[in-house]
Amino acid sequence: MTQPQSKLSFNATWSMAVGGMVGGGIFSTLGVVVGIAGAWAWLSFATAGLIALAAGYSYVKLAAYYGEGGGAFTFLREIDAEGFAGSLSWVLIIGYVLTNAVYAFTFGQYLGHVTGLGPWFPRAAGVAIVVLFIGLNLRGVGEAGGVEVFLVWFKLLVLVGLASWGLALWDPGMLSQGLPDAGIGAALFGAASVFMAYEGFQLLTYDYKDIDNPRKTLPRAVLSAILVVTFVYVIVALGTAMLVGADQVVQHKEVALAIAGQKAFGTVGLIVVTIAAAFSTGSAINATLFATARLSQRVAEDGELPGALDHKNSAGIPDRAVVLLGTSAAVLAAVGTLTTLVEAASLSFLFTFAVVCGLAFLQRAGLRVVTGFGALAGGAASVALVVRLIQTDPLALVFLGLLVLIAIFGRPLLLRHIKTS
Repeated sequence: MTQPQSKLSFNATWSMAVGGMVGGGIFSTLGVVVGIAGAWAWLSFATAGLIALAAGYSYVKLAAYYGEGGGAFTFLREIDAEGFAGSLSWVLIIGYVLTNAVYAFTFGQYLGHVTGLGPWFPRAAGVAIVVLFIGLNLRGVGEAGGVEVFLVWFKLLVLVGLASWGLALWDPGMLSQGLPDAGIGAALFGAASVFMAYEGFQLLTYDYKDIDNPRKTLPRAVLSAILVVTFVYVIVALGTAMLVGADQVVQHKEVALAIAGQKAFGTVGLIVVTIAAAFSTGSAINATLFATARLSQRVAEDGELPGALDHKNSAGIPDRAVVLLGTSAAVLAAVGTLTTLVEAASLSFLFTFAVVCGLAFLQRAGLRVVTGFGALAGGAASVALVVRLIQTDPLALVFLGLLVLIAIFGRPLLLRHIKTS
């Protein structure tokens, strides 16, 4: 029986929410959003943060409304929408796999930049870090525990310190240096493209019953965490570009913050930022893999995924789910590009969050002006991202579209075949 003192406190819950978002988010997405929105990158992060705030509000209100966590899959099942819940869970799991691929890719790029071991090393390091956390999760040590609190504050200190150094120089011209004028309208496309930088907060809904006084703690922790993360992202977008110039951020988009750290503090800055990036992306892979495996197991238990994924090893870990999800992320990290992976993951989460906001609106869970805004803004951002992908990366859109079609139409056929064989 779980003892009261083992419950997650506000501090631990808040740290997990911040860590889930910052854990790789800004390290992975800054160069992507500057390349899209130019001088308006900061507004992209602010806009995405506003949508995430509405989504976070919807998540915590639905959790309180139903008296349980579990995220979009559980919420939809509560209204007897099992088929749609199963399809959406596949889309969400695809998003998590893509996100872990982004984190692994970013981990390898930052490590490769500081070591200079050749073009093969970043990809190899990205695969290796996923394999490492597959092994750790299989042994039952997937949760970070109290170390998460220290890592979160370390990451925030590094990011705020770097941003402050750039802001102290205050040179707005650097925000668009070397880039064509994107226009303020590009901020929406930028917000949609990097939305995955905000998805980590909703992993907490899977731990609803492990949180102390969740009806009070979860809303305070999640909403304040989103506000803090949005503020940090905005000042980092401004400070980094003012420090090194927007063209350098885009040119070195895979390791933009390492370039800024080196510009500000030399080799020490390079090493500190690289350490922060490595710990951020590593802990994010660990937490996301752990949570996604548990989600897959739950979905499999309800018959919406092949029953083989419900298998547990002697440590009580859904081992087959861990291996499948981790291996898929490692393969994508080895062959994918940063922009494509980031945008594909963002589209998965935008769609999912729009659905959750819409459900909260229909169920009158919370203020309808907030949940309705989340549904409309999330839907509009999804359309904007689809339009952008049509223009810039149609192959990525086709690939993601096929995955979504499999989730919606192929899932019932696959499950029917499994049940009759």
